[in-house]
Amino acid sequence: MVDVLAGYDLSGQVAVLTGAGSGIGKASALTLAAAGAIIVGGDIDEAAAQATADEIRDSGGIASAVRTDVTSRAQVDALIDSAVASHGRIDIMGNIAGIPHNKMVAEVTDDEFERILAINMKSVFYGCQGAIRHMIPQGSGNIINISSGAIDTPAPTLACYAMTKAAVAMLTKTLATEVGPEGIRVNAVAPGVIHTNFSRHNYTDAEGNEDPERVEKYKKRFGSMAPLRRVGEAQDVADTLLFLCSTGASFMTGQILRPNGGAAMPW
Repeated sequence: MVDVLAGYDLSGQVAVLTGAGSGIGKASALTLAAAGAIIVGGDIDEAAAQATADEIRDSGGIASAVRTDVTSRAQVDALIDSAVASHGRIDIMGNIAGIPHNKMVAEVTDDEFERILAINMKSVFYGCQGAIRHMIPQGSGNIINISSGAIDTPAPTLACYAMTKAAVAMLTKTLATEVGPEGIRVNAVAPGVIHTNFSRHNYTDAEGNEDPERVEKYKKRFGSMAPLRRVGEAQDVADTLLFLCSTGASFMTGQILRPNGGAAMPW
């Protein structure tokens, strides 16, 4: 009988994740570590990234943290190079770091536009480039980029955010065609509405504090848009990343997986 669970054993694999200090990045780091992966987590919030690494080590795993401003190619390269220097290889690259943006097109400033391009789009490109520089000589590798459900459903104020995430989806597909012959898989995850700090602007008060009543209204409002009648949690996305890292996904590349509760169902 085939041991299907063995395909989820990531023991010895080295995973580099951006945005590892919170939300989807942290959940993914903890999940991949629980499956045996060695985690090298980057985040602009060094203390948060270190807290994630500490939690993994306290549970018996192997992890380190590197302060990483993903808008800097040099810092993204340094994050990846530190993993290779410490562990000899990179098997998984998770380009997870990102920011939200809500503003009507007519009101977006140049500074805002450049910032979201740098964090949500350019950083993913840097991560892909840095990873394949090591993966091509290895003849193997697995790149997972975070896109968004915003690429499927146009909505007011989401133009800049959706543009960057659509670019991530197309980068994913194009890179998959380029590096597939080298034994490297490239896929993306396009989450629906996920309850993390990323969406705090939906349920905080004027002082920026989380309001439990607003949280419930937020969950009810956005959950009603999905057939499964709930919003997602960071773990839902982390589980999707784990699948893409498993041998169960070994024949998948250039794909966009959508943990979204059924809120969007593109062909």
